[in-house]
Amino acid sequence: MGNLLMTEGVHVQTDNAVSTITFAHPKQNCFPQAQLNALTEAINTAATTSGVRVILLQSDLSKVFSAGASFDELLAVKTSEQGKTFFMGFANLINAMRLCPKPIVGRIHGKAIGGGVGIIAACDYAIASEAAQIRLSELAIGIGPFVIAPAVARKIGDTALTALAFQPKKWKSATWALQQGLYAEVHPDNKTTNAAAIHTAEQLAQYAPDAVAALKKTLWDNTDHWKVELPKNAETSGRLLLLPETQKTLQQLKSKS
Repeated sequence: MGNLLMTEGVHVQTDNAVSTITFAHPKQNCFPQAQLNALTEAINTAATTSGVRVILLQSDLSKVFSAGASFDELLAVKTSEQGKTFFMGFANLINAMRLCPKPIVGRIHGKAIGGGVGIIAACDYAIASEAAQIRLSELAIGIGPFVIAPAVARKIGDTALTALAFQPKKWKSATWALQQGLYAEVHPDNKTTNAAAIHTAEQLAQYAPDAVAALKKTLWDNTDHWKVELPKNAETSGRLLLLPETQKTLQQLKSKS
């Protein structure tokens, strides 16, 4: 558990009541729509599987934690409805994570950008390496972190979210993310981070599941409105994605990748 290397897709492995969900994509673990849907399905399945008490969420160790949304799919969007549909992938995933009655431990081994930061924020307990810097790059592209903003603000507050969102080209260190509350722990390297994530997940699996579920529900109190708010934010992102300057920036970024 915890060390799986893969090239693409979502893989689930369950041991000792811990469901380890690993996602991967050859382009720095980015998220095309199919990947978002598969990860959401894996979370929902684990949520209703009686033999699972904890989810350990991680990505392919050979790349960054996640480069966020797929540039290829963002460029393929031609209508605002298509744009909303794409960003609903992040909305559905975040809502699935908050509604899951099992605690989600995140192993964050490297950098995270945009939607990747939102996924970290939706974890109940994120354990990171010192290499796990974060950045919200959306404003530099021509959109904004609208869908993930509620999840990030819940963890680090509006002031820290503003510092991230208004500096879309600046990386924040893992130490900064720890101080703000996005990370619960930071460890020196991948080996120690991985060991800590596995240990925490296995410990949580030993506690009374009804008590854990009740605690998680309490910790996520006052988020029921997200089922309406996140789709609205997805619509905003989809509309802004079609602006000429946004499309031009995406083309420039793709040509450099």
